Amino acid sequence: TPRHRSLAPPQMIAVKFFTRAIARHEVREIEQRHTQDGLREREAAAAALTNSEDDLVIIYNRVPKTASTSFTNIAYDLCGKNRYHVLHINTTKNNPVMSIQDQVRFVKNVTEWREMKPAFYHGHVSFLDFTKFGVKRKPIYINLIRDPIERLVSYYYFLRFGDDYRPGLRRRKQGDKKTFDECVSAGGSDCAPEKLWLQIPFFCGHYSECWNVGSQWALEQAKYNLVNEYMLVGVTEELEDFVMMLEAALPRFFRGATELYKTGKKSHLRRTSEKKPPTKESIAKLQQSAIWKMENDFYEFALEQFQFVRAHAVREKDGELYLLAQNFFYEKIYPKN
Repeated sequence: TPRHRSLAPPQMIAVKFFTRAIARHEVREIEQRHTQDGLREREAAAAALTNSEDDLVIIYNRVPKTASTSFTNIAYDLCGKNRYHVLHINTTKNNPVMSIQDQVRFVKNVTEWREMKPAFYHGHVSFLDFTKFGVKRKPIYINLIRDPIERLVSYYYFLRFGDDYRPGLRRRKQGDKKTFDECVSAGGSDCAPEKLWLQIPFFCGHYSECWNVGSQWALEQAKYNLVNEYMLVGVTEELEDFVMMLEAALPRFFRGATELYKTGKKSHLRRTSEKKPPTKESIAKLQQSAIWKMENDFYEFALEQFQFVRAHAVREKDGELYLLAQNFFYEKIYPKN
């Protein structure tokens, strides 16, 4: 007798069909959720990138008489168009060392003052290590330095004659007509080798040893901070290149800076009045000091680093500087979607 295949009752067929329909619906829902989640993740990533740029803080702890006012004027001119805030750190009597309580206040302001972000802080303050205060995201440090003797000569005349930025302002040594050469010849305190000791401690920071004139430890710490804590350190003698590289690296702040530097009215605005170049004899006398040798060592170190960075970022053609295009890309990206 042939076997009879049992036929599923109509109810069972309906249940199976309904179950499959539910399963297909759930799969579609899962796929839609994945698509929506992926879209949300991409939107969140894009928002995070925007928020990341809007959260940027730059600190320019400017060394006196290194073209810092000329450079800062560029930041002021661009802040409205590029939508960021510029804040001057005005310390009492231009003291570059903050008290421990002011260090805490400053770190808190820089990291938590959201209404001011993105922000460009500038002032005559020595380097401050934010990691000591438990900060997760450190600010970006930049700076400019100058040939140490040229910087001292400029500062010497600035204290006596001021500059063309605020010509009516009375300066501390106003009325002293003695030239820099006469000062060196007479062994004056304002042109003594000890006065050269400034760029090293500014980069060294808030340690007591940084301000011990002639400290080898301070020199090494300044070099360490320059290469590890500063995104870019330029030199006064090559200011345009510095501005160009900042525009390429940080367009959120410096978009349009190069053109402004070349054509703007405020470029090189601050010129020290009555400044006379020192004689070879005065220069030679200063160069005999151990302090000059250390400050010059630091300057040469910074110059070499700057030129190394520039060589990998800029090319010169027909007397004009050009930024190199992006020179890397991504490939062999796995897993494949």
